Amino acid sequence: MANLAVPGSIPGVRRAGGVWRALGTARRYPIFPVAILLFVLVLPAIFANWIAPHDPVQGSLSERLVPPFWVQAEGEGIYATPGGSTKFILGTDKQGRDILTRIVYGARISLTVAAISIFLAGLIGTTLGLIAGYFGGNIDHIVMRAVDICLSMPAILFALVLAVVLGPSFQTVIIVIVSIFWSRYARLVRGETLGIKAQDFVARARVSGASNLRIITRHVFPNVVNTIIVLATLEVGQVILLESTLSFLGAGLPRPTPAWGLMIANGRELLVTAWWVAAWPGVAILLSVLSMNLLGDWLRDRLDPKLRNV
Repeated sequence: MANLAVPGSIPGVRRAGGVWRALGTARRYPIFPVAILLFVLVLPAIFANWIAPHDPVQGSLSERLVPPFWVQAEGEGIYATPGGSTKFILGTDKQGRDILTRIVYGARISLTVAAISIFLAGLIGTTLGLIAGYFGGNIDHIVMRAVDICLSMPAILFALVLAVVLGPSFQTVIIVIVSIFWSRYARLVRGETLGIKAQDFVARARVSGASNLRIITRHVFPNVVNTIIVLATLEVGQVILLESTLSFLGAGLPRPTPAWGLMIANGRELLVTAWWVAAWPGVAILLSVLSMNLLGDWLRDRLDPKLRNV
């Protein structure tokens, strides 16, 4: 009688199980996503001027489409393809600009966009969510209808319209992201506030004569900080992905800014002949978004008392 293979003995299933266990380990121990963030996003963004080996904007046409350093030259004569050089570790694009340098400076741009837009969106959304949840009534109805409008708005279409009206720029990207993401903070904080204001400690503070402003800032807001932190962490990856998408479509940062989305757009026609132009910024986006999501999941598990012991 033939031996029946169990699912764990199938190579594809075994590899998938290994990947799943690795992701589970990364969620339980944040050292892995934190290390990826440090080396892919944070450190390059802070020390770009010292890490980057070349100018991110200026290139040389005589050195265009140089492959990564490990690629060997092939062919002879007019059919020859050049080999890589240690001068350009990850290769060059069709303008002769160093891919590694542009990825390093692109990390600074992505981190700056994420920090500014998430701070502004969090500030606006948290303030409106606290006000709507605490006071209720017509204020709550107005804020929540504005939230519904923002959540139903197609982000890409809204960005394209703004790009036509204002032109592709750093400010346009910030406006688009803040206009979309503030509603998520407002809805989440408003829901948390509705539950917190019904607690006994809020009622005692109200009876003791505390003002509404004091109750919101001293009693309600500290109890929603953990939720805001987790949401902000999870949205860093979404902001990076949205900014890259807008730049890829021409509605985000203008050329020749070294943005990851623009780099992918520049290399989409060269996937067969010069794959490295679009591949490396795509890998940078993948690692940044994945590591931020893993870190956000870990923070949620640590900061939520209901999930801390699960």
